[in-house]
Amino acid sequence: MHLPNRIFFTGVPGSRWSGIAQTLETIPGFNTSDRNSQREYTHTNYGGHAGAYFGPKMEFEDRLNADYIDSAWVTQDGTKIIKSHNWAYKLHDVKLSFPNDWIMLVYRPDMASYTWWHEAGGFAIKYPSYKWYQNSSTMLHEINNQNRNILAFAYEHDATWKHFTATWIKDNFGYDLHLTKQHSDILVTIIK
Repeated sequence: MHLPNRIFFTGVPGSRWSGIAQTLETIPGFNTSDRNSQREYTHTNYGGHAGAYFGPKMEFEDRLNADYIDSAWVTQDGTKIIKSHNWAYKLHDVKLSFPNDWIMLVYRPDMASYTWWHEAGGFAIKYPSYKWYQNSSTMLHEINNQNRNILAFAYEHDATWKHFTATWIKDNFGYDLHLTKQHSDILVTIIK
């Protein structure tokens, strides 16, 4: 199966989107050269974060410039997962600016995401920075707005939501992966 150069990847804080991205990055052909010891966060009950994240007050801003985005990777071979919560606000621009790349959306209900984000460390998360969200009230408001934008964009593109399963991975990425955990409240879709 032919994969794109980039997959613009978004989900709200606490949607478990980072774990999904890391699972996909185990598929041969994905580029993980954006990972280093400064770009990781682990938590005892949580898989954590790995690699570059894009967004306001983060290491990389959420700019739609190919050279800027690609600068986060040491090498340029393979498919790069470009992670930003804020792609939720720029999905139309992503589609126009990068028509040959894919957009992957992760949906999890607002309160489940908000609660999990706090359990995973909340504002104490070391990477990426969540300073832009300011406080818990703003975080919940942004989760709600981002989820609404994600759902609206998927609707506009007649996207089909599915659970993140081994079958879904095989259907969309042509690779067999064994998943140790599945979550009934998380849905995914890809817009190609």
